[in-house]
Amino acid sequence: MERKLFRSGGGWALFINSTILKLLKINPEKDKVEYIVENDVLKIKKAAPDAESEKSAKDTAK
Repeated sequence: MERKLFRSGGGWALFINSTILKLLKINPEKDKVEYIVENDVLKIKKAAPDAESEKSAKDTAK
């Protein structure tokens, strides 16, 4: 799938549609993503949750 970048503030952004987010099981309201660049290839994956964020979420749920 090819996508164009678009202007966002002082840089450029990539729009990730909801189908891709669902495939990656990413909830953009709570999850973070990790960017990895290997041999001129940009990889985007769901970031592992921090221990601190998980603790905060559990405390909020109580």
